[in-house]
Amino acid sequence: MKEISVSFLKEGNYKEYIRQINETDADYIHFDVMDGKFVQTKNLPLKDLTSLLKISTKKNDVHLMVENPNKYIETLSLYNIEYITIHIEINNFEKYLDKIINYGIKAGIAISPETNIEKVYPYLTKAKEVLIMGVNPGKSGQEFLDVAEDKIIELKKYLNDNNINVKIAIDGGVNDQVLDKIKEADIIVSASYILNDFHNIQKLKEL
Repeated sequence: MKEISVSFLKEGNYKEYIRQINETDADYIHFDVMDGKFVQTKNLPLKDLTSLLKISTKKNDVHLMVENPNKYIETLSLYNIEYITIHIEINNFEKYLDKIINYGIKAGIAISPETNIEKVYPYLTKAKEVLIMGVNPGKSGQEFLDVAEDKIIELKKYLNDNNINVKIAIDGGVNDQVLDKIKEADIIVSASYILNDFHNIQKLKEL
């Protein structure tokens, strides 16, 4: 059974999305945070993020698409956060990974489509999750990139061969056409595919 993390990177009333997700069988609410530097888009400043966290009754899964996650990690440590995920492409990545762990939060590694999956291997003893991006980070509504399927398969083999217990998450481009390509992932992150029809949560769980 897959774990499902529902995102809401689309126009609309974020608080209402969270209230709706709270009533579903989803496992997590996925918060995409962007600083306008690591990616061009900017959203969910800390003040807005913390106000949304207060109304979530699910486990919270925060994906930081930011150049400097320092202040985010410090603030989020005060809330009920299951995962904080940072991008391996940022400067001082390992320092921030260690900081997340030191706060007692599960650390995730996000990897963009153009980055080789082998880059995450040295950090897998620290991480609890690897978030493979199925699209380029920063915008909703993009089509799934097949390189993400290759990353899932390669990482799954590496984890099994080395007896490493890390969850594989896939984020971006999830729809009916790509379900066979993401079936080896442990956690599936989706926004519009679920928000347009909450019955799709069960379909994803049963992949």
